[in-house]
Amino acid sequence: MANPTNDEPQGALTLRTLAMPADTNAAGDIFGGWVMSQMDLASGIRGAEIAGGRIVTAAVNEMSFDMPVKVGDTLCVYTDIERIGRSSMVLRVEAWAQRYLTKLREKVTAARFVMVALDSDGKPTPIPR
Repeated sequence: MANPTNDEPQGALTLRTLAMPADTNAAGDIFGGWVMSQMDLASGIRGAEIAGGRIVTAAVNEMSFDMPVKVGDTLCVYTDIERIGRSSMVLRVEAWAQRYLTKLREKVTAARFVMVALDSDGKPTPIPR
């Protein structure tokens, strides 16, 4: 469900992790790729729970970074299932930064991740209903 005010996370809290100095760029901000990888991990966790097995990322859509993540922030990733097809699903994924040593939470980015369920041979397989 869309959140018109963007003041509260949408979906289930799926992953929390701490932004560390090793994850920074030359400007001292956390790499966007690190944030995206955390979102991908959360999508894989949530997708595998729903599919009951192996799942892979097929696409990432509509991602833009609205705010930086800083060292010490806790990155909180929320996932919401938008659609489940025969062998694929679309998850709306939001990344929020809980600012270091505060209760302030700010939305950093959001995207839609398309995940595909695979069988043991690596072929798309139906998602159980």
